[in-house]
Amino acid sequence: MNAIRTFWLVLMLAASPAWAFQSRVVTIPSAAMHRSFDATVVLPDQYARGDKTKRFPVVYVLHGSGGDYTDWTANSHIGKLADRYHVILVMPDGGHESWYIDSPVDPRSRYETYVGTEVVTYVDSHFRTIATKQARAITGLSMGGFGALRIALDRPDAFGAAGSISGAVDPRGIAAERGIERVFGDPLQYADFWNSEAIVASAEDFGREHIALTIDCGVDDSLVQSNRLLHERLIELGVPHDYAERPGGHTWKYWSNAVKYQVLFFAGAFRQAAREMRDGHAAA
Repeated sequence: MNAIRTFWLVLMLAASPAWAFQSRVVTIPSAAMHRSFDATVVLPDQYARGDKTKRFPVVYVLHGSGGDYTDWTANSHIGKLADRYHVILVMPDGGHESWYIDSPVDPRSRYETYVGTEVVTYVDSHFRTIATKQARAITGLSMGGFGALRIALDRPDAFGAAGSISGAVDPRGIAAERGIERVFGDPLQYADFWNSEAIVASAEDFGREHIALTIDCGVDDSLVQSNRLLHERLIELGVPHDYAERPGGHTWKYWSNAVKYQVLFFAGAFRQAAREMRDGHAAA
């Protein structure tokens, strides 16, 4: 009987998923907004079981409009990617309609400073990260796709790679949506701000700052045209980037599939940056 039980135990273990990532919720204070927000952090299995001095690159993944820090883990299998690519995943709370900007009209809404600076500082001080831009990436879906690209452009010393999934890359095209004017301001009165925040307006900076860039959007997504225009502008400027359109719309089915390709891209960017740093030190 013991032999039979042992046989079935071994069989079940062999058939079980190899993923052993650790997901936890942390509370991160914001001095800029005088409050604290929760964030989901996923650590790869190696973090606990391997060399306790080993440090890991970090991928920040932002939620979309109306979402929160639980969206990605609740609606996708993103946690598996931490083990697969040996990265730490951080999913901060960006508010329901913050657009991840420091609002020119609402001083209580400073989510770009929070996510781009305060969250990064907290994560680097509380986890074994490789605390360099070459080992940090940021991406997100929809509103979070815009936020990820905007934060990377405004903080090129913090992020060496950036991505967008179904990103609302040009807020000017959706100005009538509920909530967006509350943080961007009136489109006429704050026209200069609206124009400067559009990702296409700063597209050449991705190349100037050597930010590894990946963008994708579903062919049935209402935002695909603005993503195509950004892609075409990047080509005109000669800015290296990865661009993909796949079947699908503005849905979790699309996003949960797309994020796998984005984290794969980031893992490659981390390896490339590490090789370049090693080669540079060797040459020196």
